[in-house]
Amino acid sequence: MSIATDLSAVRAYAAESRAEYEKHLKAMVDLASVSMQPELKDQIEAMGQYAYDLLKSAGATATIVKTKGYPVVIGELHHSKDAPTVCVYNHLDVQPADASEWVKAPFDMQIEGDKYLGRGTTDDKGPMLSVFYAAKYAHKHGVPINIKFIWELEEEIGSPSFHEFLQANKDALACDSVVVSDTIWVSRARPAVPYGLRGLQACLLKLKTGAKDVHSGTTGGLARNPIAELAELISRLFDAHSGEVKIPGFYDRVRPIDEDELTNFVASGFNVDNFKMAHELKSTRTDDPREASARIWAKPTFEVHGITGGYSGTGVKTIVPCQSEAKISMRLVPDQDPEQIFELLKAEVLRLNADVEITKEGSLKPYIGPFKGPFADAAREAMKAAFDVEPAFTREGGSIGAVVSMQEILGKPIMFLGLSLPEHGYHAINENFDWTQASGGIRLFVDYFERLSKIR
Repeated sequence: MSIATDLSAVRAYAAESRAEYEKHLKAMVDLASVSMQPELKDQIEAMGQYAYDLLKSAGATATIVKTKGYPVVIGELHHSKDAPTVCVYNHLDVQPADASEWVKAPFDMQIEGDKYLGRGTTDDKGPMLSVFYAAKYAHKHGVPINIKFIWELEEEIGSPSFHEFLQANKDALACDSVVVSDTIWVSRARPAVPYGLRGLQACLLKLKTGAKDVHSGTTGGLARNPIAELAELISRLFDAHSGEVKIPGFYDRVRPIDEDELTNFVASGFNVDNFKMAHELKSTRTDDPREASARIWAKPTFEVHGITGGYSGTGVKTIVPCQSEAKISMRLVPDQDPEQIFELLKAEVLRLNADVEITKEGSLKPYIGPFKGPFADAAREAMKAAFDVEPAFTREGGSIGAVVSMQEILGKPIMFLGLSLPEHGYHAINENFDWTQASGGIRLFVDYFERLSKIR
């Protein structure tokens, strides 16, 4: 009997490891490794050191690789030169968290039964630890596979140093395949194996119409209002009710969605009511499951994330603001190019309002990968063995910049075996993870590593 098929032994190992897993997870979550906040640099560095020590404690080689930004921690549990090699990617930086909005302190992980509460528990420290414990088990029991670790500390800010890091360390990271455990299932009842990610183009729109805020009683009706002008501009760039983007040429290179793909999306267990409940949405633009799943996984978007300017205190201060800024982004799908989309947006913005300054922010290309073949088969079979349910192959609406870089530089098949659920609150307040998913993840990756060891 192989170690993967001896699920009782793997279950026992997971149970025995639970207290230690929770100790490590708390130590990691308690580190506020927020890459978006430079003042927390010491927390990022402490997180990198903790990850390095974790690898060394398992008998792995480990290196903290410096970059122009935050470091990347790499390591390896080596079996033999003739064994296949898999690179495991996770990120250990997290989103910011305003403690005043949380039920529990975001950077003081609490355990409530099987539930882990805190920023980073599900994105991505909890899943990362599950993979790590599975790798330790597989290595100790002689599974003939080399397991390399890539733990990034800049993913939440678009991985600005990662591409250069990969180029400089390409030989050290040579492998036969890559696996990423930073994705979300459709529901707890049905595991999901995504094979596509949307790209991203973020922008700032700025408009300044004066040197200072002025009294509306004195200047109102004559002075230009930059907040109102940006609001009008945005309404001409996309339809807020339907979500349709009005930028000329925006849809020209969108890859058509296959009807079979849409059928698989819905068959994955996607349900609009459950989706609204998980994300605490009062309503959505459509209640049709085929259209809804296409909108979040396979169609491009235009979103407004914030408009600033003017007076935002209590009550009403009757001024006309002198400047305003809008924060927007567009999620992109195959075969859209972020650079081309930015140029289309810029041209339309300047046509509609030549005084608006448009600044490019983060850019990520979309990704589409395999959902057939030996690596997809290994993922499917391992998921089913670990969770007793046939997984669905879907896409993800989010973006992972590191994936595009790994595709371009490492040039190997990339599989997504995430463990997070919608209710875990990716990027949301009160983020959480749970032992059911964590322990299932240990079983999943022990099985997956053994299946990979047989692919030649």
